[in-house]
Amino acid sequence: MTPKLDKGIHALVLAAALLPQLAAAEDGRPLTPEEFDALSVGRTLTYAAGGQVYGTEQYLPNRKVIWAFTGDICKSGHWFPEGDEICFAYEDVPDLQCWTFFQTGAGIAAKFRGDPEGDPLVAVKDSTSPLPCMPDVGV
Repeated sequence: MTPKLDKGIHALVLAAALLPQLAAAEDGRPLTPEEFDALSVGRTLTYAAGGQVYGTEQYLPNRKVIWAFTGDICKSGHWFPEGDEICFAYEDVPDLQCWTFFQTGAGIAAKFRGDPEGDPLVAVKDSTSPLPCMPDVGV
């Protein structure tokens, strides 16, 4: 029988396991694909830009994702590295969405490809719960 860890101990064990990735990523350089995966898989992150909630993404194993703009339907997709960027391909979305991710003192932040002056997306909520998807109802 495996002993159960309480949530506090589990969080400490997880933090200790991720410490090398977190320390390496806080130096201002982009996260590597391995660091991004270690920080995101199994999590559902809500992102804001300019103080306004933008959308939420659930990160699944094998680089699979589910994304929804706030108040919109969910889109399944996957991510892959391209240089220093993490690019996302979603169903029914023709263009890649490429971002440079960073670990900051406040959490994960991302800058959109080709928009150096734009507000970064900042993860403002972190959960292990699945993304609550709205049903896609047709007309």
